[in-house]
Amino acid sequence: MKIAFHGAARVVTGSKHLLTLTSGKKYLLDCGMFQGMGPETDVLNRTWGFDPAEVDHLILSHAHIDHSGLIPKLVKDGFSGRIFCTPATRELTSVLLEDSAAIQEEEIRFIAKRHGMPSSANQPLYDQQDAKAALDKFETVEYEKWFKIDEQVQFMYTDAGHIIGSAAVHLKILENGKETRLTFSGDVGRYRDVILNSPEKFPQADYILIESTYGNSLHDPDVSTPDLLLEWVEKTCITKKGKLIIPAFSVGRTQEILFALNQLELENRLPDLDYFVDSPLSIAVTEIVKHFPALFNDRIQKILQTDQDPFAFKGLKYIRSVEESKGLNYRNQPCVIISASGMADAGRVKHHISNNIENSRNTILLVGYCEPHSLGGRLMAGAREVTIFDVLHEVNAEVGSIRSMSAHGDYQDLSQFLSCQNTAAVKKVFIVHGEYEVQQAFREKLIKKGFVDVEIPALHYEIGLG
Repeated sequence: MKIAFHGAARVVTGSKHLLTLTSGKKYLLDCGMFQGMGPETDVLNRTWGFDPAEVDHLILSHAHIDHSGLIPKLVKDGFSGRIFCTPATRELTSVLLEDSAAIQEEEIRFIAKRHGMPSSANQPLYDQQDAKAALDKFETVEYEKWFKIDEQVQFMYTDAGHIIGSAAVHLKILENGKETRLTFSGDVGRYRDVILNSPEKFPQADYILIESTYGNSLHDPDVSTPDLLLEWVEKTCITKKGKLIIPAFSVGRTQEILFALNQLELENRLPDLDYFVDSPLSIAVTEIVKHFPALFNDRIQKILQTDQDPFAFKGLKYIRSVEESKGLNYRNQPCVIISASGMADAGRVKHHISNNIENSRNTILLVGYCEPHSLGGRLMAGAREVTIFDVLHEVNAEVGSIRSMSAHGDYQDLSQFLSCQNTAAVKKVFIVHGEYEVQQAFREKLIKKGFVDVEIPALHYEIGLG
């Protein structure tokens, strides 16, 4: 059998790993969209490196767009097999993919209008009908149950603790009477997550694909997210009388922010302001998250005994329509705006930043990982000028960050995730889903941990296993 890495190879986004058996059958692990890669993003998302029509089945680790976002294009381009995921991932992906299509269509219309050109001059990767068609191929699989795809391949999901429904994928592959075990980590969460269960232990593997987003760094365990949020709210909205704009991923990050603000209210420390969640997707996702309380950790289970909704508080307002969203631009009162996407490269938050970035009273607060070429990444790196929707803006607003809010595990979390493995029995580890410099540092750490053969595959690299 062979494995090829068609995304998340020496970069963080675009997760796609293709297993090809000697029988010719092909199994794709994830089908993610590249995000925040600058001008080459669109080219990367339109170039597969393989024929979608030849793929027999897709196993999805979780719903985030950099892992699921090209599924409608895969189906549109000829894929006709089954798509496996957990029940929560099925619900989340259904809204994420339709939202992704809607964003693509809207941005094409917006840019075409600005430049006086027909929207037909550019085409989205897929439209909302493509997204709905892809969802018909989804089939759900519960955690910790081996599922037989065919006579050669079976797999099991274990909770990865990254977002609701996220999973590590464990495969047993039978070829010529020999069984090979391969684990794909998906994205690994944190063992001290404020909402979710910790990542689970998993069976011994022969080969491991491990993510590495924070493979060379440690999150500060003593940092209090509610305290840090409160500092930014008070500094921006109370002292400077400005707007605090928080780009936040709709899945995971938005709920963590709402939970932290809810904590501040329970402690009678939440400033009396308007807090807007300006993202229909984030609103829908928050409702979905509430459908799966069994996936919350013990701490949240106890809170639910006295607080029926840990994601709601005084002053919280949901913005649904485009007209309401635009109305926030004309608002002069201090407020907090939480909006997608987390890297600030798409969605309504991009418009909010465009309209507020030149005012020094305002703050753009980045609360998680941003790919360096994304708008969020450029702001985090200290850019004094940025181009948004082809218009150059001076960065007069303050730019802050709360790195501790990442849903990705750090080096210690990743090490703990792998600690259930006998390193001598692991034939090879492939480091994926990370920036190359980070991966190189993480590789050295894994070798010191006892893993003998650790490789960092490049894009479209293919290698035989066994």
